[in-house]
Amino acid sequence: MGTKRVDVAIIGGAVMGSSVAFHLAAHSGFSGSIAVIEKDPSYQKCASALSAASIRHQFSAPINIQISQMGIDFLRNIGDILEVDGERPRIDLNEGGYLFLATPEKREILERNHKTQIELEADIAFLEKDALSEKFPWLNTTDLSAGCHGLSGEGWFDGYGLMQAFRRKARALGVDYVSDTVSGLRPKAANWQLTLNSGSTIEAGVVVNTAGASGGAAICAKVGLDLPIHCRKRMIFTFDCREKIPNLPLLIDPTGAYVRPEGNRFICGSAPLEDPDCEDFEVDHSFFEEFLWPTLAHRIPAFGAIKPGPSWAGHYDMNLFDHNAFVGSVSGLDNFHLALGFSGHGLQQSPAVGRGIAEQIIFGGYRTLDLSPLGLDRFYQNRPLHEVNVV
Repeated sequence: MGTKRVDVAIIGGAVMGSSVAFHLAAHSGFSGSIAVIEKDPSYQKCASALSAASIRHQFSAPINIQISQMGIDFLRNIGDILEVDGERPRIDLNEGGYLFLATPEKREILERNHKTQIELEADIAFLEKDALSEKFPWLNTTDLSAGCHGLSGEGWFDGYGLMQAFRRKARALGVDYVSDTVSGLRPKAANWQLTLNSGSTIEAGVVVNTAGASGGAAICAKVGLDLPIHCRKRMIFTFDCREKIPNLPLLIDPTGAYVRPEGNRFICGSAPLEDPDCEDFEVDHSFFEEFLWPTLAHRIPAFGAIKPGPSWAGHYDMNLFDHNAFVGSVSGLDNFHLALGFSGHGLQQSPAVGRGIAEQIIFGGYRTLDLSPLGLDRFYQNRPLHEVNVV
């Protein structure tokens, strides 16, 4: 089988791994070789393909807002940045905004988050109850106090298209994609040795773990890292509605249920009432019938008459420590980097994180946006990065 030698090996070739690969290969300060090891080149079950694919600035942690600000700039210019041989990728970015709603008891949280967002120049409008009713006449506001609507910079897009655009550009820049699974990983002299299921090996000066829900924690375990990254299932349901709902943003109900347009249909979802570790892709239709539909019909009465459509399930790499990603180098493990535990935010954070990891590898530190608040040291020091707006 032989041994392949590369400067950087990236484990996991979906959106995060391919973003790291692109940003490395495209950087003028890097001239080395890159291999991306992806166990499922069909990408049928990866989170990048099964996600609702959205981007927002309405976070409570400043670093998450800044990451999304960099992300939306990237998505707006993706045709120029990731063009290959005259073919410009399209991801159908729709800046329809998020609409976070608050009941009276949660109004203070909404106000506090909005203050942080405005300080960072996010384009978010704070709407009192009457203003909500005027702007969105189809909305039931009887139990609401206020809401925040993203006027620009927030919305949804084709997540699978983004992943494939990163991958295609990375390959055009000389990145090698290897269809295989990493079964072993250990230090060897000044390098890392990766053993693959096929029997071949790769030696790399640098390893980046972007294996996500399907393997990220297992890769960490191979090098002695026990991290609280768990595979959690999320279901997405679609439906048609008899009435038109004009100007519907991506609405986040106070219960955590969400809904947004998808062409002439709507898609919706929510964290399940119970959230065990799970590796299957089965859809529990009773969750829609007993919780989601009644919740959304209460918030938008027109949704009382709908026709359910297709549904599917995907996986989050959920960080149970604080629901924020672990990003960057690892103290005590030379030339080993992480980008794991995105807890549902991976697609929107992939441009900034990919660039950040590339900068760490090239320069030994961040140059564009300091991602150190997401560093692994916070876990060992028991300093969770609190994010109130976890959806």
